[in-house]
This record gives sequence, structure tokens and C-alpha cells, in this order.
Amino acid sequence: MQRYKLTLEYDGRGLVGWQRQPTGLSVQEIIETAFARFVGPCLVQGAGRTDAGVHATLQAAHVDLERDMSPDEIQGALNFHMRPNAVSILSVERVPPEFHARISATKRTYLFRILNRRAPPGLERDRVWHVAVALDAARMAEAAEHLVGHHDFTTFRAKQCQAKSPMKTLDVLTVTRVGEEIHVIAEARSFLYHQVRNMVGTLKLVGSGQWQPDDVATALASRHRAAGGPTAPPDGLYLTGVFYDPLSAPSTMLRMVPLPR
Repeated sequence: MQRYKLTLEYDGRGLVGWQRQPTGLSVQEIIETAFARFVGPCLVQGAGRTDAGVHATLQAAHVDLERDMSPDEIQGALNFHMRPNAVSILSVERVPPEFHARISATKRTYLFRILNRRAPPGLERDRVWHVAVALDAARMAEAAEHLVGHHDFTTFRAKQCQAKSPMKTLDVLTVTRVGEEIHVIAEARSFLYHQVRNMVGTLKLVGSGQWQPDDVATALASRHRAAGGPTAPPDGLYLTGVFYDPLSAPSTMLRMVPLPR
């Protein structure tokens, strides 16, 4: 039995997310169906369970195959059999049997894109969160500082979250303006369900002037979901990196979203 690590990208539009669901097409199902067509049924396990409509410029997964195959052969076969779905295998690597795409990950990076202009998106529809009212990125960045570190993130946790504890360490949360867009980057070993989207929805209230930056600290301290802002839509969220200890598997590099010219 040989374990392989897959690095992939996908457009989340029209999909129910990474994980198989009773109804709707998932990224996991697309890849497993492709495998079934050339090696037989197998289980593909991902590094993160992205929500419906969420994209990935760099996701990681692993699979065990009874037949030893070259990484290039697997990559080519998967990309062939997954057509026309908007999922692409970027690389395939042999890894030790103890490597696990989810458990072995040491850090995950997400990017949230807010298109901040009056005109709605044309080319980027369903790939950004369109906010027409002017947002103050500097105030949002000031508010984001309150969330960095080790905290009880109950305020930003969806009630459907199955994590055993609301305690998480947020290593990075930055807010920067890039032309007509505002980019929010979040990095941590792991996140609660909807944590990034709930934080972005809260920061938007600060950017629009409805909240003061210190109100975010007050909301965090309340440890109650109702004290936080709304959940941002999935459209603008991208998983852009999953990182590993080089001893367990080659590190997966960060891959940011190329902006339209």
C-alpha cells in the first residue's frame, strides 16, 4: 500500500464544499469518482473541509493505493477523468504512511477578497464579496489586531461547529487594500467552523463605521455568537495554503489568487 499526497485547486461555485454530502456534488466526490475510473474505489482525505461555494488555490489531500503508480501517471489520469469539473491536481507526491493531510498540517492560510466599489462584479461574480459602501481598511486592520493570539473564539463559531473546544490560536489576521479590493488574510493551525467568515463579517461592520475597532475586542470577550457580526458569504473565501513539517511530507507552498488585469 502506497500513500500519496495530492495538491490541488478548485472553483467552489456550484459545489457543496470539500466533503461528500447526501445531495449535491463535492470536491471529494469528484476526485474519488475519478480514481474509481482507473484504479477502483478509494478514500481521499482532505486537509480542510471548505464550505459550499468556497474556493481553493491550494488544497492538500492524501490517498492510499494498492498499486504503485508514478505520481505523473496519477496526476494525468485524475485531471483527465475529472473533466469538465473545475478541479485540477497540481502535483502528486509519495509520502510516508504516517502522513495525514489533515492531522499532519501545521498551518492553514485563507484569503478573503472583498470587492469594495459601487459597481458589482462582472468577471469576478461569485468569486468576491461585493460591498458597495466605502470601507476603511485601516480601521479594519486595527480591529483585526484584537483577534490575533490564543482566545476563546465562541463569538465567531457557528453553532454547527463540531470542534471539541472553542480555543484557537490565530497567528495572523491582516487587512490590506489592493486597488478596488480589500484582502483579509488569516493563518492558524486550524479554524472553527465559519470562523474566518464570521470574523470578516464583523470586520466589515468596523470598516463601514457601524462599529469601533474596540467593539471587536468586546465581542470576542462576550463569548457569544450573537455578539459578533454577520457571517460573510462564501464567495470571497479561498484556501490558499496548507503547510507541513518537512519530515512528514514536502511543505505545501502558499498560492495566492491572481488578480484580474
